[in-house]
Amino acid sequence: MSDRRLKIEIWIVIGLSLGASGVYALVNLIRKATLPGGLRDQTASLNSTQDNREVFDFIYQVLGIGFALVPVALVLYLLSLDPVKERVTRRLGLDATRPWFDLASGTALAALIGIPGLGFYFLGRALGITTEIIPAPDLTYWWTGAMLILAAIKNAVLEEVVVIGYLMTRLRQLRWGTTAAIVAAAALRGSYHLYQGIGPGIGNFVMGLVFGYWFHRTGRVMPLVIAHALIDIVAFVGYLLLADSLGLK
Repeated sequence: MSDRRLKIEIWIVIGLSLGASGVYALVNLIRKATLPGGLRDQTASLNSTQDNREVFDFIYQVLGIGFALVPVALVLYLLSLDPVKERVTRRLGLDATRPWFDLASGTALAALIGIPGLGFYFLGRALGITTEIIPAPDLTYWWTGAMLILAAIKNAVLEEVVVIGYLMTRLRQLRWGTTAAIVAAAALRGSYHLYQGIGPGIGNFVMGLVFGYWFHRTGRVMPLVIAHALIDIVAFVGYLLLADSLGLK
């Protein structure tokens, strides 16, 4: 594939997925920052209730998770068209050939990113550059916890496969340097978190640098998916279970 076609493909994929989210997030950031009280008095709901009737809330949640994964199928298909014999999941390290390595390193990465990230969130709130993040919906049902876990896995698969696996692979095919590819992927990751405030944008940019470097050194996306999923599961389900007792609601 020519460089021109690769560039067009990248712009289309990013425009259909997380790049569009980045544009909306930037506009949302500007809107919130210009409201009375600025970012300090604003909120960002990560898993909002989709309908006040349980059955339709459930249906919308499931549909949202399912359709959000379509870009993952798209990029795996596009990468599978490359003239290489190795399976695309093996190329990205998205297979199950090293389960214990992936689980151990994913858990370590989750701790490395998640624990400082929590402190960075409270620092951002104190500085007024981060909105109040609400990870769980206001209406909850018996299936809400399971849905939050699925949402966390969806986020992990979507972001790590598209931003790390796909984008960094394509940028290397365009002969970008390692540092440039890692920074570009990290900038994209930071951009679509800006709706949460400047703090989360910076925090996720740093997370992107760590994850991008990991992929460069190991060639494996699976530990990143595990790490991301663990971080989100703790945040989503932890908030659901503890928000009332901690006075967060």
